Amino acid sequence: MNITVTKTTHPGTLPPADTLGFGSVFTDHMFVMDYTEQAGWHDARIVPYGPLSLSPAASVLHYGTEVFEGMKAYRRPDGGVQLFRPWDNMERMKNSAIRLGLPVVPPEDALEAVKALVKVDERWVPSDPGTSLYIRPFLYGTDAKLGLHGVHTAQFIIILSPVGSYFDNG
Repeated sequence: MNITVTKTTHPGTLPPADTLGFGSVFTDHMFVMDYTEQAGWHDARIVPYGPLSLSPAASVLHYGTEVFEGMKAYRRPDGGVQLFRPWDNMERMKNSAIRLGLPVVPPEDALEAVKALVKVDERWVPSDPGTSLYIRPFLYGTDAKLGLHGVHTAQFIIILSPVGSYFDNG
């Protein structure tokens, strides 16, 4: 898979570990890939994190055609970054897409996208105990048509968030 990378011109800063909650701070970049029946999955890209443009008639808004996964990357003692059971997440996402009638992102492509994005934003992986980089891959239907139909266009996106504990008390 060919992934183009457009780096942000306004890089952010990893907040102090004691201020990290869950999913409220996001890294500089996100992965985006489009799907059409004619072209399949195409235009894989890492771009600056930002808002999405979506038709008000998009099938995700009216028929709930969306699946997501949640996974984590951790800073190892040697400074490297380790994903936690990524193949399990990619297989689960594939199975969820099949159940909802969404186009399947091949698990090897989804994992390649995760690794590429984490590498681009590796400096956002915190190292303090109890912290990690939360990885949220999600896939949704974008068909701008209200009638009942299958999904013919979609987007696959991955966002990253440095996190502390999900619960206030750890």
